[in-house]
Amino acid sequence: MFSKDRYFLIHAKIYLMTSKLPPHIDRLKSPPDHYSYLLHRKQLNTQIILPVILSALALIGLVVLITLSTFKQDGDVGRWAAISTIWIIIPVLIAGLILLLILVGLIYLMARALQGLPYYTGLAQDYVYKVRGYIIRGVDAAVKPILALDGWLESIRAFIGRKTP
Repeated sequence: MFSKDRYFLIHAKIYLMTSKLPPHIDRLKSPPDHYSYLLHRKQLNTQIILPVILSALALIGLVVLITLSTFKQDGDVGRWAAISTIWIIIPVLIAGLILLLILVGLIYLMARALQGLPYYTGLAQDYVYKVRGYIIRGVDAAVKPILALDGWLESIRAFIGRKTP
């Protein structure tokens, strides 16, 4: 596969790349030994990994229990189907309740805003009409010389057009 020269060349490049790194990079390669890191490593097992494993075992045990009690000779499949439906519907109901509360809050805020908005929207509309007037006057002033020149040229063309037979 690789010749010895190619192997040496690859490792020489890696060595040169790491030798160019600043001296404080060695600190990043080794795991930190300060108190908060050590505490985090200790709490990782007890507060993260252990609860996840226990929850997974409880879920697997629940699935096995439900399977055994449902599919034996006198198991009541309809009852377990109803229980499963309830457990599926509960999160949907909670999400719907939260959405309903958000919508009610938005409706309340909109009703409060509509009480004060007509006055302020009237003021805003007045200012928009004033600005519109300034814009129209500015545009008319900018176009007036061009329209005047065009009018003079048109009257000259009309005058010359009458003189020639």
